[in-house]
Amino acid sequence: MAASRQSQAPGAIASAAAAAKLLEKKKEYEAVVALERASAQFLKRIEGLGEDFDVVADAGIVHGQVMEQWPNMFRILSLFLAQREQNADEEEGSTSAAGERLVRVPIEELRQTDPKPSA
Repeated sequence: MAASRQSQAPGAIASAAAAAKLLEKKKEYEAVVALERASAQFLKRIEGLGEDFDVVADAGIVHGQVMEQWPNMFRILSLFLAQREQNADEEEGSTSAAGERLVRVPIEELRQTDPKPSA
């Protein structure tokens, strides 16, 4: 019996070593699969950030275009205010000189629409 045990021992050791090596390779494979999964999720997140940055960049362009228009807006506003002030000065000059303002009252139309009682 001792001889048969001796012959089985090296095979059992080899089989145990192969099983241990197989277990190690399985763990290594599972780690690689987990790493791939994590990498894919990381890639999706980075792509999402890239899209968000594109939106922010587009918003920056629009913001720049709006800011570019403000000097024109202030120029137009100052022209409008100057014109309005000039018109107000002209109106004040004409009305303050005479102190009167002419108003047209349509008396003829009032006479035609008012029925006079004949009592």
